[in-house]
Amino acid sequence: MTARTRAMTTYALALLLWSWFVGIPNDPAGVVVWIWLGTIAWDVEAPLRSHLEFWRDWWKPLVLMVVYWLGRGLADEIGIPVHYEMPIYLDEWLSSLWGGTEAPTVALQRAWCGTPCDKSLPPRWYDVLLTTVYASHFLVSLTLAGVLYVRNRLEWTRWLRRYITLLFAGLAIYVVYPMAPPWMAARDGYLAEVARITSRGWSTLEFQGVDLHRQTMFMWGMGNKVAAMPSLHCGIACLVAFYGISRLSSSWRWLLLLYPAAMALALTYFAEHYVIDAVAGAALALLVMVACARWERKRAA
Repeated sequence: MTARTRAMTTYALALLLWSWFVGIPNDPAGVVVWIWLGTIAWDVEAPLRSHLEFWRDWWKPLVLMVVYWLGRGLADEIGIPVHYEMPIYLDEWLSSLWGGTEAPTVALQRAWCGTPCDKSLPPRWYDVLLTTVYASHFLVSLTLAGVLYVRNRLEWTRWLRRYITLLFAGLAIYVVYPMAPPWMAARDGYLAEVARITSRGWSTLEFQGVDLHRQTMFMWGMGNKVAAMPSLHCGIACLVAFYGISRLSSSWRWLLLLYPAAMALALTYFAEHYVIDAVAGAALALLVMVACARWERKRAA
């Protein structure tokens, strides 16, 4: 067994144990620290100085991600009224296009969860699958950045440019248009009864990562309950898919679109977002891809 294999095996085991006993790393600082440890394990025989150079490259994007994280946590504190009704009307209209009479979140929970829907009910196979898809949001985008950092620094820069641009574009909208998600609209009487059942798929597992809304490393308590429009869970999933499709040549690359589709389904079913939030997130991701590519072409010229 090579030194790299031993180091990567130890790293994977440490990450698994951390996720089990503490929780999945789900804040930017915590995830970047784990990426750094992963690069150390990958190049374990390199000198210490080489490993410390990681922070020379990553400190600026990390600062930007922390600024986004803090800004998102404060965006609902500036006093703009929370919007409730517009997304309900739009989702009901979208539902009517295929013969529905109620918002897709309500219809999905009635069909798949039960009436009333309760997150304490035993999970079904699709609950497990969709909770896993939802949890992947906290790791996939920055894990991609870590892989690109090791393999191709130019692509690492391009990916982080798109990722951070999407974060701040979403933050700007959160500031000017705070909007309640379906579970909050139901709680406040604007929508038929739905439950926030995001963690239901993992409810039978006795580990700390079950609470997917709790920060688990450095940056506690910076959530924003009315940062629903657009859905950056869906937007980032779309950005991952769009980026992969733009960079890969295999005809199989189009299967990457299944990831944002599954994310949008999970968000709608779990009452985290409306369908229109997911559509807005996808549109914003596409706009960021086009804008960044155009800027890079102009810069190269």
